[in-house]
Amino acid sequence: MPLFFDIEVTPTVAADSALAKKLVEVCPVNIFALGDDGRLRVVAAQVDECTLCELCLNAAPPGAVRIKRRYGDGEVLQRK
Repeated sequence: MPLFFDIEVTPTVAADSALAKKLVEVCPVNIFALGDDGRLRVVAAQVDECTLCELCLNAAPPGAVRIKRRYGDGEVLQRK
């Protein structure tokens, strides 16, 4: 279980193969991967490696990817 962040992706984005591939490509710390079924999955072991670069937020439609800090005020980062 990640200690510092939670990363959420909407089911619609997870099922969109083109967008899923794009998220896998843009993440510099391999938080996203493609499952055997071609759906996007979040690699829990990598979530705490997030650098808050926002590349995934910029690659996805507004509100499709959310990064929530599990500390402090629990700020949520998402593209609006």
